[in-house]
Amino acid sequence: MLEELERRNYSQSTVRTYLMTIEDFARYFHQPPDTLGPEHVRQYQAYLFRERKLAANSVNQRVGALRFFFIKTLKKTWSVDETPYPKRVIRLPRIFSPEEVAQLIDAATTLFYRTILMTLYATGVRRAELARLKISDIDSRRMILHVQGGKGRKDRDIMLSPKLLEALREHWRSLPRKPKVWLFPGNRWHTADYPITTKVAWLACREAAMRAGLGHDIHPHTLRHCFATHLLEAGADLRTIQILLGHRDLEETTIYLHLSNRHLSATASPLDSLLLAGNRDPHSTK
Repeated sequence: MLEELERRNYSQSTVRTYLMTIEDFARYFHQPPDTLGPEHVRQYQAYLFRERKLAANSVNQRVGALRFFFIKTLKKTWSVDETPYPKRVIRLPRIFSPEEVAQLIDAATTLFYRTILMTLYATGVRRAELARLKISDIDSRRMILHVQGGKGRKDRDIMLSPKLLEALREHWRSLPRKPKVWLFPGNRWHTADYPITTKVAWLACREAAMRAGLGHDIHPHTLRHCFATHLLEAGADLRTIQILLGHRDLEETTIYLHLSNRHLSATASPLDSLLLAGNRDPHSTK
């Protein structure tokens, strides 16, 4: 299966998830995965929901891994009717006001974490994309940040905020060992020749949120959602936001219409157009 995934140039995170799923599938039934069939997949799905308490979107990812294994690796048929994908649950993400985002950034425990939070909010990059940013990705002449090999192996350009550029320069000057490649070097002292892991961005969000009193449910993707929603409220069009976020389909971006206060407040309720009489006595028969 690994060879099939590598031939199709799947990302490392997808490869890890797919291989982990097949190992877990085989472990659950105590049998080699190539001896299992559709009935086992159905039982495994039920187990993931009933005992593991996984969300529908997580189960969908597991089913996708099994589908790849049976079709691409084992060359077997796959019936969607026999093993349907669970219905996805779409929940609106929590959005913070610009003032709350400022509180979050100001509550960062270190300059390194502060710069990470500013970069997440100023660019809307995913945490995996942030971790892989290089110094050469900063184009200060054109005021552009290059994102290379984003989700789906796609490159894109994002505007570079002057405020972020100054913060990145201060961040670079503060590092004990000036990096030659990675914008955010790894290890405890940030002196490694490899980049940070995605967990570092998550920790930066969690610690700042706790200090700012904004709750526990804040992660790097929260700042991505805030970036897009605040752009929309400032007048940016959906197509531009789609390009900046690296969304493949515009439908993914339309979720921010549901989150924008400007769009919600500009839409009047149909009740407001009704010509109603004044307040009446509820006991009146007239």
